[in-house]
Amino acid sequence: MDPIIIIGTGLAGYSVAREFRKHDTATPVVLITRDDGASYYKPDISEAHAKDKGAPELVQKTVEEMAAMLDVTVRTHEQVEAIDREAHQVQLASETLTYSRLVLAWGADPIVLNLAGDAADRVHKVNNLMDYRAFRDNLEAGSHVAILGAGLIGCEFANDLIQYGYKVSVADPADWPLAQLVPKAAGEAVRTALAHAGVDWHLGHAATGVHQGDDDRYHVVLDDDSQINADVVLSAVGLRAGTALAEAAGLEVDRGIVVDRTLVTSDPDIYALGDCAEVDGHWRPYVGPLMQCARVLGKTLAAGADDEPGRVKYPTLPIIIKTHVCPVIVYPPVDPHGEWQIERDGTAVEGRFVDGDGRLQGFVLTGEATQKRRDYIKEAPSLLD
Repeated sequence: MDPIIIIGTGLAGYSVAREFRKHDTATPVVLITRDDGASYYKPDISEAHAKDKGAPELVQKTVEEMAAMLDVTVRTHEQVEAIDREAHQVQLASETLTYSRLVLAWGADPIVLNLAGDAADRVHKVNNLMDYRAFRDNLEAGSHVAILGAGLIGCEFANDLIQYGYKVSVADPADWPLAQLVPKAAGEAVRTALAHAGVDWHLGHAATGVHQGDDDRYHVVLDDDSQINADVVLSAVGLRAGTALAEAAGLEVDRGIVVDRTLVTSDPDIYALGDCAEVDGHWRPYVGPLMQCARVLGKTLAAGADDEPGRVKYPTLPIIIKTHVCPVIVYPPVDPHGEWQIERDGTAVEGRFVDGDGRLQGFVLTGEATQKRRDYIKEAPSLLD
């Protein structure tokens, strides 16, 4: 019997394997990963200091423990080079594996800035535990960290680092933090709270280059010719769904690998979930939607050929941003046609996004206003019924 092959051992890959094993304990399963296969909770990375954990302590289970627990084979440090849909095969560097069904769960890739300078290749990008190990190894007590990007990950890292003795500067071409997720008032609340904690903001300015100085420090040049002098530089400008391999195999892609609500791609024997997948037109690279998908797909893979596949539902799943000096909960508007209504008291912002009929379509809460989370979740519409 050819195995089910899952590409990726992040939260998506291991979660769908775990859900599948709840229904089927006999079918062989092979997981393939580019890294060491350790199981960890990725959102913990950007608040590791707050949890008093280094990279080793973030590991929840080793690859050997995961393989034994799930009764699967995990192939570590392997790169899938091609997918042959007609032959039902994946090509590795030195071997070809045949699958019965294939699950794409390889996540997203960091957006890479086009930076000038002799130190551009020494800018850290943290997208997995191995990246984080390298980043932490370069941090010394009192280091000055320049963060490029004031989105979700950039703000979470700034919050974590500034509270544990590091100096932090953040640069972003947007005029306020979290600009792609929240309205200006909410972003300004985060900026104010993190500035009070010690973060040095350089908003409205993009990084153009990173140079190594004679003092062995990095000089980050911004588009107004100002500089940030730092010991470590971290790029956190966002993620892009990993689609190249799927596209090369002839699968339909857009913002992510296109799947319907049963999580099947344009090939009936290939599925996708997690940060690489665009589900019914929605690309939501967050934990809540991922876990909804894993539960549905695990059951579908275990079902009989005549059984109706499960369909993903996205209830009201807000995004929790771990800027603890000013916590943020945001539910991006389900219907983008409308306007924000804002109430603000210091760093407490209560924002309602309403349509033309006054119906709530999304919300943002910051600071003490996050205590109203349950009320808003009850009122806001689900994304996929």
